[in-house]
Amino acid sequence: MLSLERVRAGYGETVVLEDVDLELPERGSLAVLGRNGVGKTTLLATIMGHTTFHAGQIRFQNGTVQHKPVYERCRLGIGYVPQERMIFPSLSVHENLDVARRPGRWTIDVVYDLFPRLGERRSAMGNQLSGGEQQMLAIGRALMGNPSLLLMDEPLEGLAPIIVESLLQSLKKLVSEHALAIILVEQHAKIALQVTQTALVLNRGRVAYSGTSAELLADADRLTGLLVAQ
Repeated sequence: MLSLERVRAGYGETVVLEDVDLELPERGSLAVLGRNGVGKTTLLATIMGHTTFHAGQIRFQNGTVQHKPVYERCRLGIGYVPQERMIFPSLSVHENLDVARRPGRWTIDVVYDLFPRLGERRSAMGNQLSGGEQQMLAIGRALMGNPSLLLMDEPLEGLAPIIVESLLQSLKKLVSEHALAIILVEQHAKIALQVTQTALVLNRGRVAYSGTSAELLADADRLTGLLVAQ
């Protein structure tokens, strides 16, 4: 579904990602791990088209997309859940979902089925939601675009453990029941590895590890070494 080949990208003349390769099959799930500032968010932003592309190739659904604008990548089937959530504060939950609606299997009712709490709060304004509700809404809004690939940037950040568990169950459903491919950037490395099939660890903008999540999860020393590498 998605492949990156020797991608170099960043912001203006500043290069953040250096020679990044990755492959993600249909219905695949990839955890992107690493310390703060190593390029995880930049990787998602590059796939979505928000950075300066310097070299390499990004292929999605058998076509190159590295020079396509953001809106075209969205129409092709890439959904993005930013770390900041970016909920419209003056719109209700229902309106936040409806504004992103595109034809496909994901409807507002299907989103409410995935996140029942949003159905209960459908009339609440965006600025009246808890952090967990905002995160559910950010994911639901991305799904309303009917993507085949969902990029998520630290969706568990700052949430209570009970909300984290609820969101994790929803993420598993997205892969197993809704045939979505997912790239998950997350600081909670062990949690991310438990819900994904493969993993990529970045260090200073380069790939330090690429392999199965299970293998990395089973090797605690290696995982620690990769996440604290300088």
